[in-house]
Amino acid sequence: MGYELKSAGAWAAGTDGVGDALLTAVADTVRQVVAAEVVPRWRALADTDIARKTGPYDLVTTADRLAEERLTERLTALLPGSVVVGEEAVSADPALLGLLHGDAPVWVVDPVDGTAAFVRGDEGFSTLVTLVRGGQQLASWTYAPLLGLFATARRGLGAELDGRPLRTRRPAERLRIWTSNPVFRDEDERRVLNRLTSAGVACEPCRTSAGLVYLDVARGLADGVAFFWEAPWDHAAGLLLVTEAGGASLTCAGEPFKIAGGNALPFTVAGDEATARRVIGAMTDPGRPATAVSGTGADPAAVSGPAGPGGAEAGRR
Repeated sequence: MGYELKSAGAWAAGTDGVGDALLTAVADTVRQVVAAEVVPRWRALADTDIARKTGPYDLVTTADRLAEERLTERLTALLPGSVVVGEEAVSADPALLGLLHGDAPVWVVDPVDGTAAFVRGDEGFSTLVTLVRGGQQLASWTYAPLLGLFATARRGLGAELDGRPLRTRRPAERLRIWTSNPVFRDEDERRVLNRLTSAGVACEPCRTSAGLVYLDVARGLADGVAFFWEAPWDHAAGLLLVTEAGGASLTCAGEPFKIAGGNALPFTVAGDEATARRVIGAMTDPGRPATAVSGTGADPAAVSGPAGPGGAEAGRR
């Protein structure tokens, strides 16, 4: 059975374009594929099931490949005319990223977000699916099977975790944010993160699933993330979750983060716009303290922040 999106005019005007039936059908599909291809391989991988891509920490497994293949088949069947930008397919053919600039609806898929954690036998991995059209995220699905968490978001209609509405929290004086996995950092990234810590921000290194730390922000368990790479499968689902829960994104050029790429890095996704400006300000101006200020946060130099990250940590894969 195929579904249709609402008209382009409807979603461009602020509605999500994704009806309840499609939202549920995708959630069911994700659960079924993960149950068949991912969970049975957790803590059961043979050496031949694991391969390296770009380096020793950038891994792919049989679970990643098979789950992406099944999701590609089933998601495109659910929405005729749609296409897929999946992490593993793009690894083989980077030109597929160009689909994000086309007119067709695009499923952005990370079959196992946190593959290194999955290989270690850590429960902190997830499967991420986002429906994008015209550069806009319309809906997202974040599933952590072993943690029993399933979050969804729809553009203009909010975000939910297991059926309960998500809201970011009011920031406290000292921000706590998730940052990139140390194994992927270069000298420039370390320098930028040192600016954050010097400004009084508590930075937590992410070592498992990016999707789960975005969920932490959407749940009000963390103030934000500060990341240095653009891979859309890592960010699309979480970005929609956080923004629909009341948050905002900002690049170091002062613009919202774009899933299709071309962003000035680093960027942050935070619990509100003021906190996002506060984090970017600390990263780009070593003389600016990341302390809370009074007022509405409309001034680009102003901003405020709360409490500690609670979920899994996240890697770049």
